[in-house]
Amino acid sequence: MSSSSHFLNLIEKGRPLVSDGAMGTVLHQRGTRFDDCFDGLNLQNPDVVGEVHKAYIEAGTDIIQTNTFGANRYKLARYGLEDQVAAINVAGVNLARSIITASKKPILLAGDVGPLGVRLAPFGRVQLDEAREAFREQISALLSAGIDLLIIETFTDIYEINEAILAAKELAPELAVIASMTFTRDDRTLLGDTPEKVAQKISSAGADLIGINCSGGPLQLLRILKQMKKAVPHGWFSVMPNAGWPEQQDGRIMYPAGPEYFGDYAQAFWQFGAKVVGGCCGTTPQHIEAMARVVQNMDPQELIMSFETPEAIRVQVDEDGAQCSELAQKMEAGKFVIAVEMDPPRGLSTKKLLAGASLLADSGADVINVADSPMARMRMSPWAVCSLIQQHIGVETVLHFPTRGRNLLRVQGDLLAAHALGIHNVFVVMGDPTSIGEYPDAMDNYDLVPSGLIKLIKQSFNAGLDHAGSEIGQPTCFYAGGALNLGSPNMDTELKNLHRKLKSGADFFLTQPVYDAEAAIRTISWLQEQCSGYQLNILVGILPLASDRHAAFLHNEVPGIVIPEDIMLRMQSAGKAGAKEGIKIAVELINALKNSAQGIYLMPAFNRFDYAAEIIDAVKTEN
Repeated sequence: MSSSSHFLNLIEKGRPLVSDGAMGTVLHQRGTRFDDCFDGLNLQNPDVVGEVHKAYIEAGTDIIQTNTFGANRYKLARYGLEDQVAAINVAGVNLARSIITASKKPILLAGDVGPLGVRLAPFGRVQLDEAREAFREQISALLSAGIDLLIIETFTDIYEINEAILAAKELAPELAVIASMTFTRDDRTLLGDTPEKVAQKISSAGADLIGINCSGGPLQLLRILKQMKKAVPHGWFSVMPNAGWPEQQDGRIMYPAGPEYFGDYAQAFWQFGAKVVGGCCGTTPQHIEAMARVVQNMDPQELIMSFETPEAIRVQVDEDGAQCSELAQKMEAGKFVIAVEMDPPRGLSTKKLLAGASLLADSGADVINVADSPMARMRMSPWAVCSLIQQHIGVETVLHFPTRGRNLLRVQGDLLAAHALGIHNVFVVMGDPTSIGEYPDAMDNYDLVPSGLIKLIKQSFNAGLDHAGSEIGQPTCFYAGGALNLGSPNMDTELKNLHRKLKSGADFFLTQPVYDAEAAIRTISWLQEQCSGYQLNILVGILPLASDRHAAFLHNEVPGIVIPEDIMLRMQSAGKAGAKEGIKIAVELINALKNSAQGIYLMPAFNRFDYAAEIIDAVKTEN
C-alpha cells in the first residue's frame, strides 16, 4: 500500500489526523528574522528547522509538513536562490524525514507548497501555463525525495490553486493532495470568491481534501467549513486556522487565541467533516498539543454530522453575515459596549484625529463612531476616516450614514465603497438639513428615509442584491443601526418609527444624550415591552457637560435634550471645575444605566478625548 493510500485509509473512518502548526512563527521565536528566507534554512541552518519539527512531533502531531512553503522559483528569486529550487525542497524532505525516523513514531510527511507570490493573468504577468510549470518544478523535487502526501496551502486565487492541483495530479495521479485556501474577514477570498465556489472548484480539480487555513481564528474557519460542507456534502476537509487575527503590540505581531481555545474547536471541526486539523500563523506546539489531546480521546462512533454549532462552543452567528462585525459579536455576547464619537477633520490633516483615536482605543473604547458632516458643515468624508482609524489604530469603527443629500445611486455606491474598505458597521440617520450649515443653498434631497436605507442594507445588500434586485457579486455583511430618542415629546410616534426600523432589520440604536437615568431606564423598559418580538440593542447617548454655560445651551437650544434642574445646579455650583463635575455626572449616568442598556454612545464635547478616556477609565475601574 502506498503512503498516500495509507493516509486516505486512516482518515476514512477513524478520528481526524493532527497536522503541525506554524513553522515561521516558531522559527521567528527562535531568532530567525521575518526578512530571512525561511526555506533557505533547510540548507543554511537545518538544525533550527529540525528543532521545530521535533517540537511538533513531541506535541502529538500525526503529520509533519516540510519547510518548503515558499520554495518555488518566484519566491526564491527574491533571495537570489531561484537556481536552488530542487536542492531546498529535497533538503526539506530529507530533514523532516530524518526527524520522523529518529522519533520512531508513525508520522506522515507532507510536502508543503505555497502560492508563487506573483499575480497570475489577467491580474498579473504570469500566465497559467507558466504557473503550472513552476509548481511542477517544486512538486517534482518533493516527490523525488519521498513524501507521503502534498499540502497546497494559503492560496487566495482559485485559478492559481487549480494549476497547483493539476500539476500535482499530472506528476503523481495517486498522490493524496490537500488543497487549502485562505479567506479575508468577510468570509471571501482576496479576489472575492465564496466558500461554496472555492469548495466546488477544489473538488472538481481533483484534490482529495478541501482545505481552509490561515484566515482568522477557529470560529471563522468553523463558519466557512459549514458553508463548504453544504456545497460539497460528501467532501473531506482540512482546517488549519491562525491563532486569531494578528495584532501589533509594542512593535511585535501577537495572536490572541490560546492553546486551550484551539482544543475546544478540534472536535467541532471533525463534526463538520474535517479529516485533518492543525494550525497556521501564530500557532505553536502548545496549540497542537491541545488539539491532539482532544483528538486522541475522540470516538469515531460518536461522530454526529450536524449543521448546528456544538453546544460546547456555540456562538450566535447571523445568517445575513453580521458576524464579520466585531461590534455584532460583542452585542451578541452580552458585553456592555462603549462607543465614542469623533468628527472628521475640516482639512487634510488626520494626525490629531488618529492621536485621539489611539487614546480612546487604549482606554478601552470598543468602537469609534465617525460623524458625517455634523451640523451640515463641510468635513472629510467619514469612510476615509473610518478606514484610517481601522488601519492605523486597529479599533473597529461605526460609519455615520445620513440619507439626506444622497440619491439612490450615491447611497449604493457609497455603501459598496465603505464595505470594500472593511467598514462593516453603519449608523443610518436622516442627517442635518443644509439650511443650518455653511452651505444653506446646497441640495438637500434624498430618495430614502432611514428605515428604507436600513431595509436596503439588511434585506438587499446583505443578501447580495442592489435596490433593483440585481446581483452585486457577493453579499455584504453590514451591521446596521438607527437613531432613537428616549426623550421624545411624542413617544407614540417614536415607537412607530422604532417598529419600522426593527422590521427593516436594524441591529442596534444610538440615542440622543440623556441626563435623567431613571427616566431613560423607564423608557427603555417600556420600549422593550412594546417590541417584545425583537432584540433591542440600545447604546444610550452620554454627552459630558463642560460648564454651566454648556449645560444651559444644550437645555435651551438643542432639540431633544432636557437637563434636569439638579444637574443644572451641580454644574452652576462647580464653577471653574465644571468639566470635572461633568465627568463625574457622566460616570454616574453610565453606572446607573448598565443593567438596562447594551452600552453607551459617548460624545465628547469640544474634542476633549482626554475627558472621554477619563470617563471610560472610571467606568471600567468601578466595574
